[in-house]
Amino acid sequence: MAITGADQDSDRAVRAWSKSYPRDVDWHMALEPQPLFSLIDAAVARSPDRPCTTFLGRTLTYGEIGELVDQAAAGLQQLGVIKGTKVGLFLPNSPTFVVFYFAILKAGGVVVNYNPLYSLEELTFQAKDSETELMVTLDLSVLFDKVEKLIERKVLKGAVVCSFPSLLPAAKAVLFKLFKSKELARPRASPVRDLIRLESEVLCDPALFTPVAIDPTADLAVLQYTGGTTGTPKGAMLTHANVFLNVQQIAAWAPDLQHGREKVLAALPFFHVFAMTVVMNLGVKVAAEMILMPRFVLADALELIAKHRPTIMPGVPTLFNAILNHPRIQSYDLKCLKFCLSGGAALPLEVRERFEATTGCSLVEGYGLSEASPVVTCNPLGGPVKSGSIGLPLPGTIVSLRDLTDPTHEVPRGERGEVCISGPQVMRGYWNKPAETAAQFAGTFLRTGDVGVMDEDGFFYIVDRIKDLIICSGYNVYPRRIEEALYDHPAVEEVVVIGIADKYRGEAPKAFVKLKAGQVATRADLMKHLEVKISKLEFPADIEFRDTLPKSMIGKLSKKELKAEETQKARSG
Repeated sequence: MAITGADQDSDRAVRAWSKSYPRDVDWHMALEPQPLFSLIDAAVARSPDRPCTTFLGRTLTYGEIGELVDQAAAGLQQLGVIKGTKVGLFLPNSPTFVVFYFAILKAGGVVVNYNPLYSLEELTFQAKDSETELMVTLDLSVLFDKVEKLIERKVLKGAVVCSFPSLLPAAKAVLFKLFKSKELARPRASPVRDLIRLESEVLCDPALFTPVAIDPTADLAVLQYTGGTTGTPKGAMLTHANVFLNVQQIAAWAPDLQHGREKVLAALPFFHVFAMTVVMNLGVKVAAEMILMPRFVLADALELIAKHRPTIMPGVPTLFNAILNHPRIQSYDLKCLKFCLSGGAALPLEVRERFEATTGCSLVEGYGLSEASPVVTCNPLGGPVKSGSIGLPLPGTIVSLRDLTDPTHEVPRGERGEVCISGPQVMRGYWNKPAETAAQFAGTFLRTGDVGVMDEDGFFYIVDRIKDLIICSGYNVYPRRIEEALYDHPAVEEVVVIGIADKYRGEAPKAFVKLKAGQVATRADLMKHLEVKISKLEFPADIEFRDTLPKSMIGKLSKKELKAEETQKARSG
């Protein structure tokens, strides 16, 4: 099967996996683009009295959130936000994030998501690169102080500062001001106060709002910056249609979701594309109550599940693994969960099986990336779920496996190839980076840099990242295969495998292992465990035990820091 374009050969491509497609999902479903803010408008119109956000004990309805969105959109326009203005969100999960996300879009602006943990240098790079003019943040010193410096350095033209205490129940707000006042900034006393507007000054009469004509397929909604693990972060240009249609695709994949009856635990940060789409936007699409966590703390998450009984919990593998390894997990009732969607990294089989046995809910693995808004594939929620598989392509999405040395050619079925994607959720390109954009596409297909294979039923499997591939004595060694084998050992909680320099083999695998609490295993134990699971060629040159392993901003295991350590060792040794 040779794919030369999504339109030309889509039927032949779909046949490869259509026999395994869920009976109640249509790959050919109509996907009609709309402005992204139509999600909140529809939810407000249909379910105004339904809880929208629950945050640290205070709940706001869709009607209340919708009113704030309209007031903020009008206020942003009064501040000069027009079609195409880049407005940053420097916020933790909170009602403020939801309100200003949709308000920016309604005013015609483009949302630029910022990690609240970023250093001043990281913020400066992204603000300059994206041409962000205005930043929305909270009056918490840990956030405001950095925004203030960006304004002082003329990186930003101004900021909207929102009240954190006002998000809390009345009694909690008073206590916060009394006992945690040192954590609050004083925007009115800032040396750049003339360039700062408080939220109370921005929210204004919705009658002042001027509707903006949006072309969903052409106009940008979000500049989503890549993680930068393989180089300088780049801004993926996601149109209104890209994000809106990805939400429609995911909703179609979960037809049993009941409008106005679901609850979703927002443990993942909204500034990350996975949570932005699968938690916030999908939650709004089905008028779900979003139980917001400003930062993930395992004990708090378990208490929120016990108290609020969420039905959906998207997460990353390390989140599910952490829940399983909580010392008192058996004392918590997690049976309220209908399904959990895992993304961001490979889901170890042992984690999935234990989590499903513990909770009784279905934990399915999906696959995506920032450049695809982000979801590309998912295992069927009602089964069958294939161990280690990222599932089937979402409606309207074609996955093509391309030759690793020539992405213009597709590999035969059953062979490894680079995962390439065509679909309505694929980005327009990278912001102000035409050369990088051209290199990221093979014709109409987005190159992912991941190595995959498709089985006879049309299910896809990620073998590894092209950049993580270890060339060992001239042969390809895939770290994920070694990681999966190590996860099978009962004492292993987390594992990362990278390639290190080796004078005999050129490169060799090295494993970094974190053991479960109270468990004991030696290097020799793990090597013996691997003897019957992988080939001699794949055997790690070393296994190093760590108390903790580095993680990315959403909690998935990260190889970047470990690679840097080993490179430094090689240079100094």
